[in-house]
Amino acid sequence: MEKLRKILRNKWVGFGLAATLYTLWFVVWTGNFWLLLGLPIIYDLYISRWFYRHVWSRNAEWCRRSKTYKAVYEWVNAILFATIVATLVHIFIFQMYVIPTSSMEQSLLVGDYLYVSKITYGPQMPNTPLSFPFVHHTMPFSQTKKSFSDAIRWRYHRLKGLRKIKRNDVVVFNFPAGDTVLLENQAATYYDVLRSYEASFGKEEGRRRLNDTYTVISRPVDKRENYIKRCVALPGDTLEVRNGDVRINGAPQEPVPGTQHQYLVQVTSPLTEYAIDKLGIREYSGNRMGYDMFLTDKAAEELRRLENVTMVRRYICPPNSEVFPQWDTPRWSQDNYGPIWIPQKGATVALTPENLPLYRRIIEVYEGHTLATDGDTILIDGVPATEYTFAMDYYWMMGDNRHNSADSRFWGFVPEDHIVGKASFVWLSLEKERSFPMNIRWQRLFKKVR
Repeated sequence: MEKLRKILRNKWVGFGLAATLYTLWFVVWTGNFWLLLGLPIIYDLYISRWFYRHVWSRNAEWCRRSKTYKAVYEWVNAILFATIVATLVHIFIFQMYVIPTSSMEQSLLVGDYLYVSKITYGPQMPNTPLSFPFVHHTMPFSQTKKSFSDAIRWRYHRLKGLRKIKRNDVVVFNFPAGDTVLLENQAATYYDVLRSYEASFGKEEGRRRLNDTYTVISRPVDKRENYIKRCVALPGDTLEVRNGDVRINGAPQEPVPGTQHQYLVQVTSPLTEYAIDKLGIREYSGNRMGYDMFLTDKAAEELRRLENVTMVRRYICPPNSEVFPQWDTPRWSQDNYGPIWIPQKGATVALTPENLPLYRRIIEVYEGHTLATDGDTILIDGVPATEYTFAMDYYWMMGDNRHNSADSRFWGFVPEDHIVGKASFVWLSLEKERSFPMNIRWQRLFKKVR
């Protein structure tokens, strides 16, 4: 044991271990060979000690002379160390995420705090490395001041992960339609508001009025809002929704026990709060004779058995122009959608004026080309094109609360460079309507996300 301690205390052994770990993590894993410039710093730290002799020794001397300086230095050193470690963990290992809306009920509840693994799919290097630590896109105590600098922009690069996304994984990702934001109304999606203005005032006048009313800003991929949904279709899949039921490549989606739909319920006498709580119904509205409820299939069956219930019928949305790709003449709805093919990296699709709305945003926004039309001719980067080859994989994300979820049915495909990580387990769950400690949902703590 003493021999081992002696070996580990050897400066060359320490340098070798530190250099190897640094090279494997920061150079090989990230694929950034500029980071090899960090090896001379490690060499000096363990071997040459030039920086210590000429600079850091003065700091040690000041610490010996002044207790005040030593106390301040120790606090600053501890804060810097904690910040660096926490930032590296946030980028490479995991991050925490809290469920803000009911789009994933009953699978995930509002107030669930999640551990989101970045290792599973591979961590993504930040697009904007210069940013204020521990915040997302806006500075603390501000609604408008951005927390990042555009001085340095890195291209998309994802490190090696444990595996690829599987069908029915619960995934955290950057909101694809969050590239453009209304600064004074960030809760609204810019493109929804723009379509409303264009419908009221015409395209040019609507856009002008919108820009006069709001401050319009853009955000890089890694600074867009985080969303959480279930991945129901993978690159190369064909998705179809018929009467609210999802089909993938012609087969029914694998059942997800927490999936909810909107139901119309009629009764002969009002339902009691006890009956509603016992059935696990969290979202509903209505009066003495009828209710609008969001139910799992199991809850709907149990509700039908009650003596005072005369009808439990799933609501089916009619065709509308709210769903992607917002056809001028409504064709699809939230409950009858597609079929639609999910683009796959390297795959080529024939382009026509009819299917161009499905892929326009991919070509222009996600993959950075210019796109224009001249009659029936499609121009990509100024060159006539009859087909297009995709540069990235895309995914189709949907909420388990099918009639109360803003998901791919409304804004389309999720590019691979928007993927943040896999929701692994609930580490804390709080019910906002109750006070501590009654608000803790003890039965959900450390529950695996399925």
